[in-house]
Amino acid sequence: MSFRIEKDTMGPVEIPADKYWGAQTERSRNNFKIGGNLMPKEVIYAFAILKKAAAQANYELKVLPKEKCEIISKVCDEILTGALDNEFPLVVWQTGSGTQSNMNVNEVVANRAHVLLGGKLMDEKKEIHPNDDVNKSQSSNDTFPTAMSIAAYKMIVEHTIPNVELLKNTLDAKARAYMNVVKIGRTHLMDATPLTLGQEFSGYVSQLEHGIKALKNTLAHLSELALGGSAVGTGLNTPNGYAVLVAKKISEISGLPFITAENKFESLASHDSMVEASAH
Repeated sequence: MSFRIEKDTMGPVEIPADKYWGAQTERSRNNFKIGGNLMPKEVIYAFAILKKAAAQANYELKVLPKEKCEIISKVCDEILTGALDNEFPLVVWQTGSGTQSNMNVNEVVANRAHVLLGGKLMDEKKEIHPNDDVNKSQSSNDTFPTAMSIAAYKMIVEHTIPNVELLKNTLDAKARAYMNVVKIGRTHLMDATPLTLGQEFSGYVSQLEHGIKALKNTLAHLSELALGGSAVGTGLNTPNGYAVLVAKKISEISGLPFITAENKFESLASHDSMVEASAH
């Protein structure tokens, strides 16, 4: 295997020559050789959505040139097709804020963008910078919670709820079909009194109806995005109007009703929306 050398504040790092990731990704890959659980692709795709939205918001707010916005957006679209899946090798075990996965995405977007602009991975100076351009107006502390919210919301509304509704409707059809099939009810491991098989299935249907309703009730909180809070929730180093605009962009790109969190300190410091959604 051939390697290239990339440098960061800690010094030079050897990286497989054909890979788009950079020094911080490689350090994490070597320092956290634990488990085999890769960061879920849903989180990576959520990062691609938010990076594209951030680039567009930064361009509209005149802090990022149009050509950089366009090339960053193009690479994010590539990520969303799954074409770059092998460029995200990190496991879920890493520092607490998810910094390495945020930087993994930043580095892949920056290096891939540089290549698309005609450069080479071996070039010492790159056209797109992972921090100054791809991560502009962002921090790991607000991007990772945002990626979690996007990924969870998308999975719930695009997969979980539709499939539970399918199960509910299937069981409801069985409940109607078996409504006159009499059986013995059991309680405390003993035969008790009669009921119909349809009545028994209707209980499952009701459970699922309540479960779907409870899950839908979690979506309002889950839709609130931390992005724009920056490192600690104050929004330091973000342009005026960025938080609202970037949430609007994420909503447009994803087709889902995301909004900016009213209180960024809550959205950065807690994961109550995740806990609630997970419980239901």
